[in-house]
Amino acid sequence: MGLEEAGMWAPGWWSTWGSLAVVVTAACLLLHVAARVADALWWRPRRLEAHFAAQGVRGPPYRFLFGSVREMVSLMVDATAKPMSPATSHNALPRVLAFYHYWRKIYGPTLLIWFGPTPRLTVAEPELVREIFLTRADAFDRYEAHPIVRQLEGDGLVSLHGDKWALHRRVLTPAFYPDNLNRLVPHVGRSVAALAERWRTMACASGAGEVEVDVAEWFQAVTEEAITRATFGRSYDSGRVVFRMQGRLMAFASEAFRKVLVPGYRFLPTKKNRMSWGLDRDIRRGLVRLIGRRSDAAKEHETKTTTKGNDGGFKDLLGLMINARDKKSQPMPVQDMVEECKTFFFAGKQTTTNLLTWATVLLAMHPDWQDRARQEVVAVCGPGELPTKEHLHRLKTLGMILNETLRLYPPAVATIRRAKVDVTLGGGELAVPRDTELLIPIMAMHHDARFWGADAAQFNPARFAGGAARAATHPLAFIPFGLGSRMCVGQNLALLEAKLTLAVLLQRFEFRPSPKYVHAPTVLMLLYPQYGAPVIFRPIVPSPPSDPTTTQAS
Repeated sequence: MGLEEAGMWAPGWWSTWGSLAVVVTAACLLLHVAARVADALWWRPRRLEAHFAAQGVRGPPYRFLFGSVREMVSLMVDATAKPMSPATSHNALPRVLAFYHYWRKIYGPTLLIWFGPTPRLTVAEPELVREIFLTRADAFDRYEAHPIVRQLEGDGLVSLHGDKWALHRRVLTPAFYPDNLNRLVPHVGRSVAALAERWRTMACASGAGEVEVDVAEWFQAVTEEAITRATFGRSYDSGRVVFRMQGRLMAFASEAFRKVLVPGYRFLPTKKNRMSWGLDRDIRRGLVRLIGRRSDAAKEHETKTTTKGNDGGFKDLLGLMINARDKKSQPMPVQDMVEECKTFFFAGKQTTTNLLTWATVLLAMHPDWQDRARQEVVAVCGPGELPTKEHLHRLKTLGMILNETLRLYPPAVATIRRAKVDVTLGGGELAVPRDTELLIPIMAMHHDARFWGADAAQFNPARFAGGAARAATHPLAFIPFGLGSRMCVGQNLALLEAKLTLAVLLQRFEFRPSPKYVHAPTVLMLLYPQYGAPVIFRPIVPSPPSDPTTTQAS
């Protein structure tokens, strides 16, 4: 071949070699991606299994891609297929956290499960929980909730991290000081008394002298009243309109949450999804308008803002946020205020409603404790007077009953943290790699006979006679509101609402479970009665008060 022919063929050879180089590069990239995927979905889980097994921590074997999810779902479905038996049993753990109850018997209280290829170390030892929430809390972060839950709870205090979380926590905390919350007592008391009067009227009209009420539904109105006042203060009427929309949005989201296993369901333009999206837009617009009006009023009347004496000196969340400033003296962004309002409504309403529901069901199931609580309420508050803030702290029996309710039926049955760095726990005995999720089964700790004794599954408020810290053999075996710096900021409000509501109802009614009641606690974001909570209320005719001026406390 001559030089001329060689020159003619050279470009072809270079083209061939170039194409081959592209193919080889693409193949290398594909192999690299495949190796990364194989490592993430198979080899890394197997290494982590071996890592924890070497420390004595085992669990159900990892299965490719799905981890332990199929077994978890199967165990939960089987457990919730039938109600609890007997109907008066409080051994709810096998039904509510069926997967943990089952695997704990095989692997012990600290075990490894798999949420897909993500490891979840399940920890139910109080000393390890102390490290996760207190002494080593800087090594852990809050787990990111499902997008549907995030839509409901907002990107407020519950979801925030770092400096932004610290700012919001500092700004909002004064709203939950006891002295501030006590100013809500007259409002909440009148709301509950009005609810009770409706039930009395319904009972009289029934002809049987009693009325059946699904308290899981009715208590929503009571909690909305307190939450709205705590959030908006003097802007109560405008805030109530917005929060009613939020209540409707919660109903849609709860239904959508049941379908989270349908990929992409929340993005489908179904009728209810479109209504949900519209409600979310209207809620945000309503909150923005309300914040704007309050901000303008604060600028024009600085001496009359919510934090400086309006509504009897009550500090509402919105007023605190409007007047807040960061380290650079910058105001809190309006969007942050919107998210905090949504967060507080969701968390406060659901937690308190569930606490009230389960406490009422338990008192209906246990008439002996109902009688004891009623005798205390009448002795402290009188037979018909609305309880005052001075009365509430003296209702010790009622406080014990609420604590026992939170022990047996905590609103949040578990919580999750994520390791931000490699960390060792238990005095160096347990090495936890970065990105491992830690599941703390709160309900399992609350039902553990090691800490609560042989009657752990029984309703016995007397165990709290010496206070919550002494009720169990370990003070951290009882954490219904969490622990550490991220403990529920609204727990004082929830307990105040619950104690006040139950005191008013005990004054006015005797109650028992309806024959229709099915004892079936289950989890949908929070713990709730799967088939509702119908309770029969029979009015008590109170003795007329000795001094008519005391019939309404303020």
